[in-house]
Amino acid sequence: MLRSSSLHTLDGVLWAEAASSAALRQYYALPKKGKPQGRESTVLAAFLLSSPQNPLDPTVLSLATGTKCLGAARLGPRGDLVHDAHAEVIARRTLLRLIYAEIGADSPPSWLVASGADGRWRLRDGHQLHLYITQLPCGVMLVPPSPVEVRREQIGTMVNGCSDVGFVQRKPGRGDTTLSVSCFDKITRWCVVGIQGALLSHILEPLYLSTITIGQSPDAAPEGFCIEDNVVKVLGARLSCLSGKFPDPLKPSKPLFFEAPIPPKEFQQTSGDIPPLTCGYSICWNKSGLHEVILGTTGRKQGTSSKAASSPSTESLLCKIRLAEAFISLEHPLVTKFRHEKLSYRAIKDMACEYQQMLELLRKAPFFGRWRANPASVDSFTVPRS
Repeated sequence: MLRSSSLHTLDGVLWAEAASSAALRQYYALPKKGKPQGRESTVLAAFLLSSPQNPLDPTVLSLATGTKCLGAARLGPRGDLVHDAHAEVIARRTLLRLIYAEIGADSPPSWLVASGADGRWRLRDGHQLHLYITQLPCGVMLVPPSPVEVRREQIGTMVNGCSDVGFVQRKPGRGDTTLSVSCFDKITRWCVVGIQGALLSHILEPLYLSTITIGQSPDAAPEGFCIEDNVVKVLGARLSCLSGKFPDPLKPSKPLFFEAPIPPKEFQQTSGDIPPLTCGYSICWNKSGLHEVILGTTGRKQGTSSKAASSPSTESLLCKIRLAEAFISLEHPLVTKFRHEKLSYRAIKDMACEYQQMLELLRKAPFFGRWRANPASVDSFTVPRS
């Protein structure tokens, strides 16, 4: 449940309208570059911040659009490509860029405060983080498996003492199979380890979502299906299988779910005899001034020519190597130690011990036995020292 009471008494309809209105208002304030054209549609996701002073007037921290990801054969070893350009994933990475920008600025961010003697940051008391999505995230199972079904799967697939129930889903791709797990699987992981990721875990306490607001489908939902009830049941079933021994300061959090009004047409998938046509671009924006457009089928910035396909100028600020550069450039005692030797991206992530310990608990849980880590080759690049 929520960590503070500021949203406990709010009417869900009011909050859903406030969250969706804020996200859509910011989206429409952006130029047309990268937005759907003609029959095209896309998905919009936004991370928002609420304060105790204005709980129904959230600030949009970051937003993104997108529906594409790269196939396994296209993943590069240099960390210079954005592998997953789905809206929820891009919006989160854009939020990470905002955190790097604000922590590295001369004046501290208004919504983060220093915590403890080691100088780690945390979310300011009374402030809450929220996610808005224009449609159900990919990978949601409309009907959660029953405990009996989970136990039956466990009995039949125990390997080395760990269950291997295949509820983790890969995102679909054209032709080449993708290695990107579904957005709902990633949202589940964020509920366990936080949305800050491994690198920021070195200097930031876990950031958990208080609410997730999802746009209603323009078509009739399956009989008896309700976002606020059914998605909560699915997520609850997944989190209930985790062990109760969590390393501090990680405390898995169940966000509240709300159903927002039907989003505008450009965020609606066509149905019937007309084949869907999704926009290939991903817009990313945050309130620190970042605004990029990524081509989801190449993992590079819009407008990249074939001749310049490997040029650093075509790299998105959201690719792994650029995010790692942002991390290593922070003037923080818990970060500067990584500059003394050449370390791989994977090594720096693995050194976030509590975060990795929690990920291990997650992957050993019944629902996530088939959640595979990325191939070593895609995370083995050396992080440039500033």
